[in-house]
Amino acid sequence: MFIEIKELSFQYKNAKKPTIQNFDLSVKQGEIISILGSSGCGKSTILRLISGLEVPRSGSIVIDGKKMADDRQFVKPEHRGVGMVFQDYALFPHMTVAGNIKYGLAKMSRREKNERLNEVLDLVGLAGFEKRYPYELSGGQQQRVALARALAPKPALIMFDEPFSNLDKSIQVKIRDELRLILKQTGVTSIFVTHDEEDAKALADRVVVMEDGKVLKAGRPEDIIGNPAEHLNLVAW
Repeated sequence: MFIEIKELSFQYKNAKKPTIQNFDLSVKQGEIISILGSSGCGKSTILRLISGLEVPRSGSIVIDGKKMADDRQFVKPEHRGVGMVFQDYALFPHMTVAGNIKYGLAKMSRREKNERLNEVLDLVGLAGFEKRYPYELSGGQQQRVALARALAPKPALIMFDEPFSNLDKSIQVKIRDELRLILKQTGVTSIFVTHDEEDAKALADRVVVMEDGKVLKAGRPEDIIGNPAEHLNLVAW
């Protein structure tokens, strides 16, 4: 397995109970995983633990055969090879598209940066937009820039936190299809969290349903979301 998470537990300071309890997850290389659940179930905290933004109380995280966290070691976020696309995209408003994308490429030469910039702009369909600023772009275009920035350093894993929550419903379907195509084209392993069943069904190879910090069920989208009984249970959250 490309990612192995075992018996992961975490509790925020001053919280009355753990946010994550004995969480287990295995992910194959190139697989797209959706973590689906209601607000407060712990799904965004899982992303923070995998990326290294939080330190687990117990358990272990392994990415590409490298131990990132357990009871004896903790690898800092910048050394994990993990990309993140945030809910609000987190683009630098004073930087152009090119500046935003090249921000994480400090170790490359100028020529290498420009080559990689052109590669990811072509990949996300934004060639010719490199001199524009975020305020000159639509919400969908801003999301593509955020994706290009996350992909530019060639991460081992890329994660998304509610990637479509700031987009109009009218363009969500188009963006979902484009995102899945791009992720499959690059072959990058991906995890995204959402409360939207349709997002999970459209994007994921496998859906992991969370409740109270634990895995409630996991499987193919059509098995987890496909039948009316399961659908009603999820919507009730």
